[in-house]
Amino acid sequence: MSTQIPKQTEKADETAAETESEAPSKGDERRAEKRRRADEQRRQREAEEAERAAADENTVELRVFRYDPDVEGKQEPRFDTFHVPFTKGMTVLDALMYSRDTYDSSLTFRHSCRQAVCGSDAMFVNGGQKLACKTQIDELEEPIRVEPLPHAEVTKDLVVDLEHFYDQMEAVEPYFQTNEYPDGELEEQRQTRENREKIKMSTRCIWCSACMSSCNIAAGDNEYLGPAAINKAYRFAMDEREGEDVKQKRLEIIEQEHGVWRCQTQFSCTEVCPKDIPLTEHIQELKREAVKNNLKFW
Repeated sequence: MSTQIPKQTEKADETAAETESEAPSKGDERRAEKRRRADEQRRQREAEEAERAAADENTVELRVFRYDPDVEGKQEPRFDTFHVPFTKGMTVLDALMYSRDTYDSSLTFRHSCRQAVCGSDAMFVNGGQKLACKTQIDELEEPIRVEPLPHAEVTKDLVVDLEHFYDQMEAVEPYFQTNEYPDGELEEQRQTRENREKIKMSTRCIWCSACMSSCNIAAGDNEYLGPAAINKAYRFAMDEREGEDVKQKRLEIIEQEHGVWRCQTQFSCTEVCPKDIPLTEHIQELKREAVKNNLKFW
């Protein structure tokens, strides 16, 4: 007598066998987990590299001169490097302020109005005298090298002693002097249009000392008045509202040995002036005035 296995039972056994053969082994599971971890690490590395690339693309490298005579260990001049996130319209002053506020609060430099009016933030940027608040980061090559003005004693970091510069400016008596006053108490001291146009550019000086720092003659002759002071003398000597005796006094000041005749017309002062004042032209015109002043026809 033979026994027959029900067809339903046979199918169940076949399905169980197939399921058992398809189930991954522990080795397969380990290998799959290993591949998953490797893929996850690769994606993480790619994300980090992309983030670094984006960060590098949107930051600027600043190399800033550092010196502090009062702190041991900082008395030797050096350069510190700062990486600053770039934003459109950023100036060198913006980058310096970010570096000071974010990385090193001891970083010292002068600034005030941030509108190229006060003249306090003149510096030596990438080999040239510039106003930090006026100089755009995207117009400079990296790394951006920021130093104090040359030919001046460094007080700390980017700050220089400007006492000598101010002394030279005061030497030409940089203020209006006249012998004639309007008749009416509230009447203006009138000036012709033509005369105003003649001296207009000379009035733009902001006493930043960039021109003085660029001048090779001033670097070698400490008594030379310098382009800024001579320009200030020009501004008042050419003003028609001043008296002839005052003009004569000004010409005597600027035609001295260390006055206009020391200028060698190198145009370095004109090139670096942030206000585009034609300093060299003004000096040459004062030379001509000094010659005419000394001509005698009898």
